[in-house]
Amino acid sequence: MTTPSLSPHAANFWLEEERAAPERVAEETPMSWKPGGCHCGAVRFTVFAPDEIEALECNCSICRLTSYLHLIVPKERFRLQSGEDRLNIYCFNTGTAQHLFCKICGIKSFYVPRSHPGRYSVNVRCLDEGSYRSLRIMPFDGKHWEEAITTLNVQSFGRRA
Repeated sequence: MTTPSLSPHAANFWLEEERAAPERVAEETPMSWKPGGCHCGAVRFTVFAPDEIEALECNCSICRLTSYLHLIVPKERFRLQSGEDRLNIYCFNTGTAQHLFCKICGIKSFYVPRSHPGRYSVNVRCLDEGSYRSLRIMPFDGKHWEEAITTLNVQSFGRRA
């Protein structure tokens, strides 16, 4: 796999984010394990996430077309319950993001994002209905990823301001 071609500032930003304390959000808002999965049910997962979710809505080519809402979490807060053998991977551009989708129904319920390859991005739209109390959607300018990544603060997501 190739290393993403980021500007030095952007590369340093996401590396610093990976070193930051991932459990800071847990101290500030109630959290619980939330179930979710793909349309056909072959892929099922749970994610430890806030009851009041803040998600990113990205306008890059793939997120816009799939209407993906990002909840980015550390890998230890994600558990694939079933369907590992039902997942296919799609990569494009730098090849850093690992877009995982169900090979039966085609739904991408989670993936490894380019912005934080040490985490998972869960599609909030794929969480089971009623599994969270509220949802706040925040825009992210993925069309201009290099510039926008420097403003992304994954650590602050999950709690309502």
